Amino acid sequence: MKIAVVANHERYHSVFQELTNELEHEVYWIDKKEDLQKERLLEMNPRYVFFLHWSYIIPSEIYNHFESVIFHMTDVPFGRGGSPLQNLISRGIYETKITALKCEKDLDAGPVYMKKPLSLFGNAEEIYVRAAKTIKDMIINIIEHQPTPIKQEGEPVLFQRRKPKDGDISQLKTIEQVFDYIRMLDADGYPKAFIEIGEFRLEFERCSLKPDHIHADVKIRKRKDVT
Repeated sequence: MKIAVVANHERYHSVFQELTNELEHEVYWIDKKEDLQKERLLEMNPRYVFFLHWSYIIPSEIYNHFESVIFHMTDVPFGRGGSPLQNLISRGIYETKITALKCEKDLDAGPVYMKKPLSLFGNAEEIYVRAAKTIKDMIINIIEHQPTPIKQEGEPVLFQRRKPKDGDISQLKTIEQVFDYIRMLDADGYPKAFIEIGEFRLEFERCSLKPDHIHADVKIRKRKDVT
């Protein structure tokens, strides 16, 4: 069997390496948008195309021609849409499921192969690393058992992709909320939780929650909108 593993973040390259070492199958790695082409996949001829983390729209010519599996960090149909980790934690949800679902036209609406539990404690980078290990196990399970995906049931709850401005902690009411905002944005490539004071922007990371306060690292920058 041949499979393709697609992700545009370096943290998932370890999943590709482990699958290559553990499976007696050919495993291909795609990490650039320009390399996700039907012609290239036709040359590979994969049984599955696994999307671990992909920030771009998947072309219909890909998912219509190849069995394409997406991994989404919610118990769909709850939480379809963008920024699942941050949308969950900002709602006070600390346990979720990673769902493996078939890619179709509607966002995160395809039938489900399987779901596995995932804890949302720790900072965002730790959660993503934990998720990657779970995803690797799910890929192996799908390859070995080739399950038929089952249609989602229930009323969808849609998430909106969060924007950098949503990391503003100035309107939060509790220490616990502030702690959650800092840790849920504490990952490589994410805009940090912040507060603006006068001409300065304070960005927070590496936080720990104490009985009556938060301990965190802070970077102080001159605000870009202030000259």
